Amino acid sequence: MPTAKNVTVIPATRHLHTGVSKEIQVKRRVAAYARVSTGSEEQLTSYEAQVDYYTKYIKENPNWHFAGVYTDEGISAVMTKRREGFNRMVSDALSGKIDLIVTKSVSRFARNTVDSLTTVRKLKEKGVEVYFEKENIFTLDSKGELLITIMSSLAQEESRSISENVTWGQRKRFADGKVSLPYGQFLGYRKGPDGLPEIMPEQAETVRMIYRLFMEGKSTNTIAKHLTQSKIPTPGGKKTWQRATVESILTNEKYKGSALLQKRFTVDFLSKKTKENEGEVPQYYVAESHPAIINPHEWEAVQLEMASRKSDQKRHDCKTPFSGKIICGDCNERYGSKVWHSTDQYRRVVWQCNHKFDGNRKCATPHLYEQTIRDLFVLVISEYLRDRESVLDDLRFVKRSLSDTDFIDADILKAEQELEMLTAAIHLCIMQNAAASISEEVYRRQHAELSERFEAQKRQLDELQRARQSMEEKSIILSGLLFEISELDDLPLVFNEKLWHAAIDHVTVYSDERIVFSIKDGTEITRML
Repeated sequence: MPTAKNVTVIPATRHLHTGVSKEIQVKRRVAAYARVSTGSEEQLTSYEAQVDYYTKYIKENPNWHFAGVYTDEGISAVMTKRREGFNRMVSDALSGKIDLIVTKSVSRFARNTVDSLTTVRKLKEKGVEVYFEKENIFTLDSKGELLITIMSSLAQEESRSISENVTWGQRKRFADGKVSLPYGQFLGYRKGPDGLPEIMPEQAETVRMIYRLFMEGKSTNTIAKHLTQSKIPTPGGKKTWQRATVESILTNEKYKGSALLQKRFTVDFLSKKTKENEGEVPQYYVAESHPAIINPHEWEAVQLEMASRKSDQKRHDCKTPFSGKIICGDCNERYGSKVWHSTDQYRRVVWQCNHKFDGNRKCATPHLYEQTIRDLFVLVISEYLRDRESVLDDLRFVKRSLSDTDFIDADILKAEQELEMLTAAIHLCIMQNAAASISEEVYRRQHAELSERFEAQKRQLDELQRARQSMEEKSIILSGLLFEISELDDLPLVFNEKLWHAAIDHVTVYSDERIVFSIKDGTEITRML
C-alpha cells in the first residue's frame, strides 16, 4: 500500500460569490423589498408596517449599510414585469448598488417559480444575495436554491388556488345575474348605493346623442369628430374620441338595461392573458338588470342599421341622413353629394347618381337639392299619416304577426330533430362499414342517400332560421317606426331626421322626374319634382 502524500490546505482568502478579501471588513449594502397585493386599508397598514420594520431592522445591524426600501403597493406578485419597485431594485442590485436584499418571504418576492429562480440566479451571478426571513433562506447558501425552488412552487400553487377561487366567485356572481361595470371607463353609469349601476344624467345625454346621430345617418367616424370638437370627454376622460369607442357604445347591450356577462375570460392565471369568449366558458344574459339609457327597440334598430352599413359595400361615409338612401332608377346605383360653386356665393350641395358619367351611356336621372329632398319628405309623410290612428293600428297588427314565431319555431325544432336522426343514421352506416357487416356497395349507396337527405334538411333548416331572423328584424324596424310616429304631436312642418331614418327605407329617382319614397312597412308614395 503506497504511503499517503503530504497535502497542505491553503485556506480561501476571498468570498466565493463577491470576490472580496475575507480580511477586509466591508459593510454590506442592504435593501429591503416590501409588497402588498391589494389596495385595501388593512393591506396598506401591513405595507406601512413592513417598510417601518425593515428600515429599523437594517439600520440596527452594525455590519449593514442601509440602501433603502423598495416597495410595490396593490400589485400582484404573479408577474414581476408590472412591479416597478421590484424591477428598480433588481436593476440597482445588478448595477452594483446593493449587496443583500431582505424580504419577508418567498411569496412576497414572487409567486411564479420561473420568475423567482430567474431573478435569484441573475442576482447570484453578480454576487447579490437575497434573504427570505420567514423561511430563513440565504440564496448564496449551498441549500438556498433547492429551498427556493420548493417554496416558490408552493407559492405558485397558492396563487393558482387564489386565482381559481376568484374566478369561481366571479362566475357565481354572473350565474346569479349580478352586474358590475368598469365605471371609470364606462360612459353614462356610476355605482349606485345598492351596488347596481345608476344613470349619470349628463353622461347619459351624451350616450343618447351618439345613438341619435347614428340613426340620423352619421357615421361612427363623423360622430367621433363631432364629440371631439364639442370637447366632450371620452369614457376614459381623454379629449380625443376614436371611431372604435363610438362603435363600442353603440353595440353595448348594457345601454338598453341588459347585460351579457363573461364576454372575455382569463386563459392563464400566470400571464393574466384574456381572450374573447367564443363558447369556451358559459355566458350569462341578464335582461332588465339595471335602468336603461336607450330604449330597447331603439337599441335593436341601431344593431340592424350597424349590420346593414357593414354589409352594404356600396354605402358611402354617412355624413348626412341621405347617404345610401337615394337610388338612381336608371342604373340602380346610389346617389352621392356633390358641391357646386364651392368657392363662391352660389355654393350649393346637390345629390346625383355616383355613376352618372361612367361608361358610354349617361344616366338621365335628375340631380336633387337637399332642401328639395326635405320638402318632398314632409309632403310624403303628411300623406302617409293623413289617418295616423289607422296607420298605427295597421303597424301594430303587422308587428304582432311578425312577433308570433310559434309556427316557425315548431318547424325549426322538427328540422333540428330530423338532422339529429340523420346524423345518427350516417354514423351507424359508417360503423357498419367499419365492422364489415354490410358490403361496400350497400355502404356507398346508403351513405350517399343519407348524405343527400342531410344536406337537403340542412338547407331547409337554414331557410327557416333566415325566415325567423327576417321576421325579428322587420318587427324591430316596425317598432322604431311605431315609436317615432307615436311621439309626433302633429304632422312635421319641418324636416325630422329621426323620423326620416325610421320611416324611409330608400328613395328611387327616375329619369321622368318621379321620386318614389319606399316606407319601411312596404308602402310606396310617388311625388314629382
